[in-house]
Amino acid sequence: MNENDLLNILDLKETHDLEFKAAESGLPKSIWETISAFANTEGGSIVLGVTEDRDVYQITGVKNPEAQLKEFWDNHNNPQKLNTRLCQESDISVKTVDGAKIITINIPQALRTQRPVFINGNPLIGTYKRNHEGDYHCTEAEVRQMFRDASDEPQDQKILDGFSMSDLDAESLKSYRNRFRSHTPDHPFLAYDDKDMLHQLGGWRKDRISGKDGLTVAGLLMFGKERSILDAFPHFHLDYQEQFSTDPEVRWTYRLTVDGAWNANLFNFYFQVYPRLVRDLNIPFQLDHEAVRKGETHIHEALREALVNTLIHADHFATLPIKIVKHQNDFLFYNPGRLRIPVDQLYEGGLSDPRNPSLHKMFQLLGLVERAGTGFQKIFRAWKEQQWLQPLVSQKLDVEMTLLVLPMLSMIPDQVEKELRQLVGDVYPSLTETDRTILVLAHRFRDVSNADIQRYLADTHPRDIGDRLKFLMDHKWLIRSGQKRGARYSLCMNNPTAVNSIDYVPNSIDYVPNSIDYAPSSIDYVPNSIHYSKNLQKILLKMRDGGRPSKHQIENAILELCAHDYVPLQKLAELLSRDMVYVRNDYLTPMVKKGLIQTQHPSPNHPKQAYKTKETP
Repeated sequence: MNENDLLNILDLKETHDLEFKAAESGLPKSIWETISAFANTEGGSIVLGVTEDRDVYQITGVKNPEAQLKEFWDNHNNPQKLNTRLCQESDISVKTVDGAKIITINIPQALRTQRPVFINGNPLIGTYKRNHEGDYHCTEAEVRQMFRDASDEPQDQKILDGFSMSDLDAESLKSYRNRFRSHTPDHPFLAYDDKDMLHQLGGWRKDRISGKDGLTVAGLLMFGKERSILDAFPHFHLDYQEQFSTDPEVRWTYRLTVDGAWNANLFNFYFQVYPRLVRDLNIPFQLDHEAVRKGETHIHEALREALVNTLIHADHFATLPIKIVKHQNDFLFYNPGRLRIPVDQLYEGGLSDPRNPSLHKMFQLLGLVERAGTGFQKIFRAWKEQQWLQPLVSQKLDVEMTLLVLPMLSMIPDQVEKELRQLVGDVYPSLTETDRTILVLAHRFRDVSNADIQRYLADTHPRDIGDRLKFLMDHKWLIRSGQKRGARYSLCMNNPTAVNSIDYVPNSIDYVPNSIDYAPSSIDYVPNSIHYSKNLQKILLKMRDGGRPSKHQIENAILELCAHDYVPLQKLAELLSRDMVYVRNDYLTPMVKKGLIQTQHPSPNHPKQAYKTKETP
């Protein structure tokens, strides 16, 4: 039985994350790890009574389904086993297929106030998340991030021990006061001295229970000295890049980052970055002498909202940076932390759950952001007015990051269509409208999921989108990383008909996906026993079939593959059946640093980078 037949029987969407378990002899112990993983990621379904072997499914059934269900509910309702009750009766179903009983358990995605969902009474060792190969233990940092988001206490209202007014940049406070006065000359806060004004803004707070008072997270982040901010937040990093060059050796044409050359707090970052964001837009606009809107258009207003929202909704306790990238035809806003409301609600507007309300207030009093819950609607309105491709909000749950992409192109611009015609070849006119839309989205957004595509093809069933994705992969126009709901699709740049001019920019944020499967259907490689040892053949075939060799085995496989000549990253990823970013970040980069392998080109991001095993002296 193939997957589609099974999905139809179970009445599950193709995009649903599934876990099959035989469960012939009883409820599997590993089911609780999977429940935790699904709940902490995007939900999913566990199917008991089905075995899977190389995408072939066999219904083996479960014995005594009533006893297994009783055991499930007993443990589900036991806080010592599962800390949060997730399922309801309607989430469980028992079906009879060919005389065999199958149990399906639907696990909903946990609300932010429920996470982390953990097992066996210990969140630090019992919390799991889902990646594209299965369940994995969350790190302590990931667990703490979940606890931060679960709390209703604003993150930016925490009082920082050992910090004082001396940790603030006097010029930043002075500039803020001047801009505040320019926007609202008669505001009563302006009559206070700096400390009292800061108290009104939420930058200084007194705990009414303990009596302790001091500088808050919001006050330090907004007005702090760079060194003081780094003392409180060692991973604090702001990064603005303009990437306009077509030369692969030039990573950016302009960059502003935390480098000691300027006082890097959120206030200064905004007023340095915003004028550069709106520069060169082919829409009439002027900044006044305070770099604030003057006769501003909806596009400028949208970029302002995007920038401010990135700063005020970030999880500033996370280890990832705030990163903003400006290209010729789009803007990328990377924000550490998940959305605190569902993505669908974000698109609809009207609801907000701010992570840092004091930072929001500080920017709001300057007239730089409106009330909570309206910002994204202004962004969508502005893009719709220009008839540009709708902005995309995408959550990278494996690294707890949110990405906003603002493309400044119509759905199928002439140049994009020309490039896609070159990629696809003579059969381009025969593609369906759905096919072309998927290719355009992969072109503009670098990689997309089935769920992302649904936002642009609302009238198309997810399973039909899945069929077209498979068709495009079979023809080697798309390549897939991940599986099921975690699958993402990008243009296959190694297609012989592809051209170098395609405006494809890899996801430039430096993160490491967790064991992302690389399983494009177009790879038909079988190791040749003449060239490779039997041990290497065994490892490669195991990985191709979804196995998980040890890290030491994979490193040895890379050393053997690269023993005689430089091997491109793309080819190594194909041979290892893994995602290119995963292979590069988890293996190649560390192995280069250890001196085990060498690169062919000096630049680590060279588009034709290849690797060779270093000869031992």
